[in-house]
Amino acid sequence: MDTKLSKAAQLKLDRDYAIEKLLEHYLAPGSTVYTLLTHVSSSGLSRDITLYVVNNNKLENITYYAAHALGERLIETNRHRAIKQHGGGMDMGFNLVYNLSSVLFHGQDRAGYVLRQEWA
Repeated sequence: MDTKLSKAAQLKLDRDYAIEKLLEHYLAPGSTVYTLLTHVSSSGLSRDITLYVVNNNKLENITYYAAHALGERLIETNRHRAIKQHGGGMDMGFNLVYNLSSVLFHGQDRAGYVLRQEWA
């Protein structure tokens, strides 16, 4: 018997898996997430940002897992992955890492500030 999951159920499974992978292999409290701006729209109101961490002395791209954990749009162009962020007037890299930290460490005091952000 072939059972199909609804789209919402599949998205929840993907999100839970991404969160588990990030916490298990890449991010611990106090970790630094490096953000790299890969594209800015001509209007300046949209940005593509890639996320990296240093793991075992290697630079690791965590953009794929972060996009799924956050439910954000993943952009794949020229063999690069990025998360599309809309808006302006604020540090969008910080906003992205703050939201990721809030998702990963919800329930902790000041959960959005558990991870640190730096521009690469």
